[in-house]
Amino acid sequence: MNGMLTLDKLSDLIAAGEIDTVVMAMPDMQGRLVGKRMAAGYFLDTAVHETHACNYLLTVDTDMEPVPGYKAASWAQGYGDFVLKPDMATLRRIPWLPATALVLCDTLDHHGEDVPHAPRAILKKQLKRVAAMKMKAFTASELEFYLFDDTYEAAHEKRYQGLKTANWYIEDYHVLATSKEEGIMRAIRNGLEGAGIPVENSKGEWGPGQEEINIRYAEALEMADRHTILKNGIKEIAWLHGKAITFMAKWNYELAGSSCHIHMSLWDEKAKEAHFFDKDAKPHGMSELCQQFLAGQLRHARELTYFLAPQVNSYKRFVNGSFAPTNIVWSNDNRTAGFRMCGQGKSLRIECRIGGADLNPYLAFASLLAAGLDGVEKKMALEPEFSGDAYVSSGIPSLAKNLRDALTELEKSDTLRAALGDDVVEHYLHTGRWEQFEYERRVTDWELKRGFERG
Repeated sequence: MNGMLTLDKLSDLIAAGEIDTVVMAMPDMQGRLVGKRMAAGYFLDTAVHETHACNYLLTVDTDMEPVPGYKAASWAQGYGDFVLKPDMATLRRIPWLPATALVLCDTLDHHGEDVPHAPRAILKKQLKRVAAMKMKAFTASELEFYLFDDTYEAAHEKRYQGLKTANWYIEDYHVLATSKEEGIMRAIRNGLEGAGIPVENSKGEWGPGQEEINIRYAEALEMADRHTILKNGIKEIAWLHGKAITFMAKWNYELAGSSCHIHMSLWDEKAKEAHFFDKDAKPHGMSELCQQFLAGQLRHARELTYFLAPQVNSYKRFVNGSFAPTNIVWSNDNRTAGFRMCGQGKSLRIECRIGGADLNPYLAFASLLAAGLDGVEKKMALEPEFSGDAYVSSGIPSLAKNLRDALTELEKSDTLRAALGDDVVEHYLHTGRWEQFEYERRVTDWELKRGFERG
């Protein structure tokens, strides 16, 4: 694939002076890339086997604040190291950065075992369950984001108020509006292609200056890797163009939120036969396996919502009539439903519409797989298809309304505890509770505007 490298090819590029830096990075709990920039010669001589990083990286919040109370790492334990072992299948050029390659790393302990609460390890554990059933999981994630004419520095100096979006009117599928933004969007598409991330398309979304980018489906681990590199890359390309981008689920009360719709299906282990499609099955050619898998996701949707909506801000996206779901029903090609069946024949797949653009793809894919596999193992029956406008229908189950409710649902989930491990669930419960605690002790602009004079 364009942009992907073997170790031999990297060695040739280093010898030719075309690569002088190798980024070794791991995904953190927020789904960001953290790691080191290696001198290329040192990478080949030594770091190609492993490097080390402080284990606090999987216990910090968005501000990189070491959060107290984790079992995995703490001041009392001295915040030691863990191992970053490069996965050479992810080695690629980063064309928007001069003479730079990047490789993603697995996070291991000093015995060579996966650190269980590392996002990549959490997803790999569920993929082992899929492999034991002689199948492969394929996914695709559709990411939305807002593009601003302000730089990141200018946005910070403005305290993120009065920012200028790249357009001033709704641009959903609007070719003229997106032509104005094509300078940076073309750089993003071509840059990602050059980094081995195959792009399908970009388009305008519902909000002014809101964009969507779609990349080709892949096996779940590869897609999660692509998703993470894509988000980091889009931000870097925006910075290089004097622009800013946000993947917040809801950056402005008055504008549409940004989603991450997740498409998922199961195939045979050679990826030649789609197990979700049966031409003789009803409804919609959904095989028995597909129906059971979807039934499991519906059954456990409230329990896994935290992994699709991990921030306080995430829940402000769930608004009726906004194309963000507020319910737990399934339907065929119906954008008011939390789960939508898409495609025909071998392309038949489940689209989960719950997640926001702020999710961590490793955790989101893992939890959706865990829920679906529970449905398959227990042969759950799929509820009847919903039809109509799910926003105005009564008597249907709703999503968690806020982060606190989502954490309560996760805490009591026997299914996710069994699939992910008690310690892993407790680790992320602690992460979510810290997020809630940090929010609740802050004074917001809304409180000041509402209460400073009139309160």
